[in-house]
Amino acid sequence: MKRVKVLILRTAGINCDFETQSAFELCGAHVERLHINCLANNKNKILNYDILAFPGGFSYGDDISSGKILANEIKNKFKDQIKKFALSGRPIIGICNGFQILVKMGLLPDPCLFEQMATLSYNDSDKFECRWIYLKTEEKTNCLWTRDIASIISLPVAHGEGKFIPKEKKVLEKLNKNNQIVFRYCTKEGKEADYPLCPNGATENIAGICNKKGNILGLMPHPERYVLSLQHPCREGYNGEYGWGKMIFQNAVNAVK
Repeated sequence: MKRVKVLILRTAGINCDFETQSAFELCGAHVERLHINCLANNKNKILNYDILAFPGGFSYGDDISSGKILANEIKNKFKDQIKKFALSGRPIIGICNGFQILVKMGLLPDPCLFEQMATLSYNDSDKFECRWIYLKTEEKTNCLWTRDIASIISLPVAHGEGKFIPKEKKVLEKLNKNNQIVFRYCTKEGKEADYPLCPNGATENIAGICNKKGNILGLMPHPERYVLSLQHPCREGYNGEYGWGKMIFQNAVNAVK
């Protein structure tokens, strides 16, 4: 069986890389955490991996805006390699700060255009939000990361700038038309959520999106923090032992295999 190789990119301020590594390793993958400077003299090394992950945290202190500096750095230094990786169909995930990076470098929602068409801005509450929330999984999405996952799952959020805002109305229309919206904040029963279950005031309660092909996923909640059922305050999950986050990572590993 193929040993799936995962690259986790990190830099100053990233602080969820170890949890992301553990999640992938639990799914049987071989994982390397590399500082972005380690790729400066070997940019094509990115293409040696099967899965690329941008973990959560506060890259470069979230100066200017969350994820913006690292997004610009990656786009300026590794655009060709990242775009080639994405268009090859290999899985890419951006979690919280990683989602902000994917959107602000333009890899989501359309890696072909590679232009910023949305942003993740300050929460309506104007403060950091940290709690367990519920997500409704969109049925028609073809995102490989969410295959066979439940229609309603629970994950934790921890962010100050998680409000998804499309650049213009036609961007939102295209996301809906192409079934690129993967997760929406909801109540436990699956109904539209208000604050605090929608922690940031995101447009149409959007918590995660993918590209049209479905191999790139960006989401604000943290699946790496819920891979075991014991991590949930109510011990929810599937198969008794695992949390819903584990299935997200397992889907990508299985897709590569």
